[in-house]
Amino acid sequence: MDILKKIAGFLASLSTAIWLLLALLCALLYGSIIMPMREEFQGLHMMPLFRWLSDNPAGITWWLWAAIAVLSLLTANTLFCSVDSVIKKSGARNLLLVLSPQVIHIGFLFVLLGHLLSSYGSYRASGFVAEGASLPLPDNETVVFDRISADVGPSGYVTDWAAEIRYLKDGSPVRSNVIGPNSPSFRNGYGIYIKTVEFRQSPVALVELSRDPGAVWALVGGMLFLAGMSTLLALRIKRERPSA
Repeated sequence: MDILKKIAGFLASLSTAIWLLLALLCALLYGSIIMPMREEFQGLHMMPLFRWLSDNPAGITWWLWAAIAVLSLLTANTLFCSVDSVIKKSGARNLLLVLSPQVIHIGFLFVLLGHLLSSYGSYRASGFVAEGASLPLPDNETVVFDRISADVGPSGYVTDWAAEIRYLKDGSPVRSNVIGPNSPSFRNGYGIYIKTVEFRQSPVALVELSRDPGAVWALVGGMLFLAGMSTLLALRIKRERPSA
């Protein structure tokens, strides 16, 4: 029982959070120095993190494993600190002032969850496609690029581009769309982005097919974090204003 209390006290300590953040900073600082020096890291952004880690030796990935371990401890520390704070301040008059920091903590945890999901299940591939080309999608679906167009300015540079696409399921059309530089198309969790258009024998488009299962969770976490910070700041200003 004493051991459990010591572990709980360690995980609920603010000092633990500071030391964990310092360790995380050291690991990431080392990574920022070593990454430009090793060509293995060039493919890191093209595949899920954990798949890349399993394909490379521990001699160059140990700092990433260390960062993941520290983040795991930091997650436990955040949970224990939040529960401990709510228990100790449950009788406070201004409950919103007590809960606002916990909303910030929850937002932080959602962001971590989003990155964890993306590290396991993300997908990204890119390449040039011509008119009439098709790309396979899950659930026996295919996306066909019917028409690729581009606007060329007076200086000869491409100023705008677009592609007309169709989704087929088992050979039958189910949906059509037009994608542009800031207007991707989403289907079955995949996003189809058009990066640029080049003129060869016929127009070809550089497209990217990607999936990020953690994006929604990270967005929710960011919104909760911002809401908690804004509420906490407003309450602190309101509390300090009479004394000022």
